[in-house]
Amino acid sequence: MAKAAEYSLGPEVFPRGWFIVAESSELDAGPLPVRFFGKDFALYRGESGKPIMLDAYCAHMGTHIAASKSAMIVQNGEQIEGDSIRCPYHGWRYGADGKLDDIPYHEGALPKSAAIGSYHVEDVMGCVMMWWDPEGGEPEYAAPCLKEWDDPSWVRWELDHLGEIELHGQEILDNMADAQHLGPTHGAPCEYFENEIDGHLCIQRQGGFHQKYNAMLTTTTWYTGPGVLLSKQEFGDVLTFELIANTPIDDGVSKVWHAALAKADNVPHSEADIATAKGIQAGALDAFAADFDVWRHKRSAIRVMQMPNDGPFRMVRKWYGHFYDKRENAANYLDEAAGIYHIPTLDKPSDEVRQLEAGLFGR
Repeated sequence: MAKAAEYSLGPEVFPRGWFIVAESSELDAGPLPVRFFGKDFALYRGESGKPIMLDAYCAHMGTHIAASKSAMIVQNGEQIEGDSIRCPYHGWRYGADGKLDDIPYHEGALPKSAAIGSYHVEDVMGCVMMWWDPEGGEPEYAAPCLKEWDDPSWVRWELDHLGEIELHGQEILDNMADAQHLGPTHGAPCEYFENEIDGHLCIQRQGGFHQKYNAMLTTTTWYTGPGVLLSKQEFGDVLTFELIANTPIDDGVSKVWHAALAKADNVPHSEADIATAKGIQAGALDAFAADFDVWRHKRSAIRVMQMPNDGPFRMVRKWYGHFYDKRENAANYLDEAAGIYHIPTLDKPSDEVRQLEAGLFGR
């Protein structure tokens, strides 16, 4: 299990960006203890409906404020008050900003030093997404989102929770440059392939005949930052959008989610529409499972033994590295990595492929 420093990514252990930390529906059951970026957090939904994420431990005696299910304050449904949450041990209450706003048995001034960290989280496409920044800055760009999510003609996904894998995010991101694995691993060797790096976006355009689908598969895939992949995919008469998300739990350990969005024939959706959408997501997951299986059984590729026709691994790794350095240094990475990259033995995407991308990346 390789760690960030071994890849020479940058001075930080974890990258800056938007990351999935839960499925939105998970908060329906109350506060959720979660661990990401080597830290423990308390994640809950306030009475306003917005998700809230705080550091996990109460300043009073170090109690995890979201982990208890047996405390009476939890069983009585009294832990959440407005957008604040009470510690299950002594009832100290923290606001959405992490500041202590009540001690039930104390009158007078509250200790300002009791404040705990609060983090920017949003409900996006059925996911709770968190902005993580080691420097504590505000989001640099909007959380990734598909306009199709709000279109009633599309069947919304439920996430596939794929659990933890002892794999650094770098190895997951390598897939963006890896043209030559698509044949051996997925049965869909590329006929055309291209990478584009533009600021916080890393884009892949590719197409080839897919053995399992018995049809030409064309995809435009993009990372919005280091943690969330979206992919527009067409094969035969099927159009779908796939989600793959990876979030660091600890250095060298990632949590992974998957989903797919499918268009329905009817609004409201029929049972057949929902079944078809579930089938499309299952098929996409089956394809992704081939990558997952390879990742579980490989050693870390600290350095890639680069062949000329592999794909631009070095530039994608350079792009990924800029999320591991301070914002003020990001341009040093991007100036080198920015551009469009092709593989000598593969065609370039057509103008038609590019025309179908209008508005796709939110840029």
